[in-house]
Amino acid sequence: MRSWFASSDKGLADASADLGPHAPTDVEIPPEAIRDALARILKGETFDAPSRSRRFLSYVVEETLAGRADRIKAFSIATDVFGRGADFDSHADPIVRLEAVRLRRAMEQYYERAGTNDPVVISIPKGGYVPAFAWQVLVPPVEALETDRPPRWIVGLVAVVCVGLTVSLALLLEAAGWSPWPRAISTPAVPRLLVRPIDDVSSSPAASALANGLTPEILGQMAKFRDIVTVEGERDNPNAHGARYVLLGGVSLAGSRLRLQARLLDAEDASVLWAHTYDVNYDPRQRIALEEQLAREIATELGQPYGVIYKADAGRSGSDTSGDWESYSCTLSYFIYRANLDARSHPRVRQCLEKTVARFPDYATAWALLAQTYLDELRFRFPVEAATAPASLEKATAAAKRAVELDPRNVRALQAKMLALYFDGQVESALAIGEQAMATNPNDTELMGEYGLRVADSGQWSRGCALVAQARERNPGPLGYYEVILSICSYIERDYAAATMWIRRAAVVDNPAYHLIAAAVFAEAAYPVDAEAERKWLMAHAPEFVTNVRTWVGLRNVPEVDRNRFLTSLSKAGLQF
Repeated sequence: MRSWFASSDKGLADASADLGPHAPTDVEIPPEAIRDALARILKGETFDAPSRSRRFLSYVVEETLAGRADRIKAFSIATDVFGRGADFDSHADPIVRLEAVRLRRAMEQYYERAGTNDPVVISIPKGGYVPAFAWQVLVPPVEALETDRPPRWIVGLVAVVCVGLTVSLALLLEAAGWSPWPRAISTPAVPRLLVRPIDDVSSSPAASALANGLTPEILGQMAKFRDIVTVEGERDNPNAHGARYVLLGGVSLAGSRLRLQARLLDAEDASVLWAHTYDVNYDPRQRIALEEQLAREIATELGQPYGVIYKADAGRSGSDTSGDWESYSCTLSYFIYRANLDARSHPRVRQCLEKTVARFPDYATAWALLAQTYLDELRFRFPVEAATAPASLEKATAAAKRAVELDPRNVRALQAKMLALYFDGQVESALAIGEQAMATNPNDTELMGEYGLRVADSGQWSRGCALVAQARERNPGPLGYYEVILSICSYIERDYAAATMWIRRAAVVDNPAYHLIAAAVFAEAAYPVDAEAERKWLMAHAPEFVTNVRTWVGLRNVPEVDRNRFLTSLSKAGLQF
């Protein structure tokens, strides 16, 4: 389906050259028209992008207009736009790729809404960061095209409503005990990892035994990450099974020192995406324990959310993969949203996941993330778009239940079930599910942090906060969520200096819960100016959240003594509820 306004296409341009005010596609676009198009985007109400994405867009457009398009690389963007240093490594720091993904989505949404009549279209084609410019051509009215195509906004609205009704009906049927989905498992373009046998570099019997034991241990630990298909490979066939990534390595022994060198390659071009050397003491009596330790460290590094494979996929364009990349990338976008848990991104993520489960009803992870997205709407009181039905605990519970039924060993599904039970007040059952999930995959730091928070909130502060601290230490991704929790942990211990340090470091500035916790911490730490700033932010951006703060605290099942103390701190910050 085409909208009434479409990007340049030669045949379409020929047919419509005399039908509207926009210039034909073969006319060179003057720089002033491009700069006007850029200004329209940046001022557009539907251009939902943070300031750094706006700087990104302005930078690449101006560099191109200045004749320096060949200079637009990840390194130049990272250093000139995001303030990274000369040691910037795009493989270790995915900020440019992640911001490019966010920017493309924001621009697509802009042109779907306010930008349908813009004379010039700016885009950033996948596979690079150099922008493209095109005249936007007016398509003939439906009568001239001899078709009954309705306007894009009508079709889009119908699609959203239909998807929403489909998902809602499916969830209601599932909650009633009847499953409408087929049993055949279908998933989108999830990554496939080929684990090649670990080599014995030193050619010694001990090293050979270690290498032979390490390979199946890595396979077993990686298999715990259900969103990565892990397959065993052969030394002479690195691209077997349609793998997207290849893991290989070698071990050597020198006296009591063992060295394991591991590398992750892109299967398409053999480029090295990650490499690490593990240098440890070797005791032959502890060989099996050492194999497990090393395998767990590698699996955590590669497979966890925000890990190496996630970062590689986040920077990969759709044309680089087979299968339904769009549906898989929806789960990647969830974790981009998860970094800040902001109200602006939430509707897009929810709609994306609803479309994914409608298209892939057997995709357990998408159901699990959808359940958590529904719960976010409830626990943060995010505003709901007019065309979207509000979430409910029942809807979240049904989605989590569906995820666990599809894959009982999927920790994201177990995590969703844990959260649904917890916010339903079934604390003991929730923590039991969390224990089960941790036993299923102790390498998943996203799960570890979320479970640790539930343990802490339930009153087991020391144990829960220790888990959160461990998750933060092992997680390479955005750390703000963990640091907010650690601020609460320090607050509970009455270490207000540490609580202040953690809350300032976290800066999850688009989430109302962050500002609520910051207000309490600053009030107790005797920073009245900061506490007042947090109060003003809350009253300006989330007044209903403040009004219902007792409900918000109650949802978290915090012990009464801690709950009352927190409310007192909020009163000290000047909040009235």
